[in-house]
Amino acid sequence: MFAPFMVNAWISASIVAVIAGVVGFFVVLRGAAFVADAVPQGAFAGAAGASLLGINTLIGLAVFALAGSLGIGWLSRRGRRDVATALILVMMLGLGALFLSFTVEYSSEIFSLLFGEVLGVSTNEILPIALLGIACILAIGVLYRPLLLSSLAPESAAARGIRLGWLEVAFLVIVGVAASMTLPVVGALLIFSLMIGPPAAARSLTSNPALAIGLSVVLALATVWIAIAAAFETNWPIGFFVGVGGGVCYAIGRVIAAVRGSRTRRAPAITIAAAAE
Repeated sequence: MFAPFMVNAWISASIVAVIAGVVGFFVVLRGAAFVADAVPQGAFAGAAGASLLGINTLIGLAVFALAGSLGIGWLSRRGRRDVATALILVMMLGLGALFLSFTVEYSSEIFSLLFGEVLGVSTNEILPIALLGIACILAIGVLYRPLLLSSLAPESAAARGIRLGWLEVAFLVIVGVAASMTLPVVGALLIFSLMIGPPAAARSLTSNPALAIGLSVVLALATVWIAIAAAFETNWPIGFFVGVGGGVCYAIGRVIAAVRGSRTRRAPAITIAAAAE
């Protein structure tokens, strides 16, 4: 389990879990789960296009992830975000189908971007993943207070001079960058569970934003570590354990919150909205 060839898997999966926990908290808080699902899946089309052109698939991945995020942000300013997200997703998936139709065979590298290939991450890929992860965390740190306030009290944020449209675009770009760095590890179909399950569980257990982010990261790390260990022992796909783990994590969080709420009567906690102000 801790053999030399597994070192890259543990390192890369841990980096991805930290980013998913931090960014995922605001995805849950802002009700942007559909966006977190659509951007990675749509970015898959970029990888298919890059493979067709014979260039690095990560380049196409990053271009489509950012383009999709910016497109959702632009259309959302003129209409409903769920409609804009669906339109962008359909367009990018359509392009992906077109690109794949021009290839002679279905590339194994593209397939791994759908379901992840954490055991196939090379040493050369760890540094770019880490750098993009640091960039995401720094961006969240800079935008922390306005993101927090605009997520729960948009009217109050606007009254304070926060430009909600630009803030939404900036957040979507962060989601796009996070998606482009995590797809090679956990895949387009699994980053959604990692970015939603642990953060949603943490959100249900505490109203303190800083504590919720920390708990989200811990739960995401536990999910990927258990998934790697279980996949190693059973020889089952790691994606199965990541997907199921995200759902189980959220379910356990909700059960604990419900039991704790029914057995105790506590003074009202300081809400996240109040903390943001």
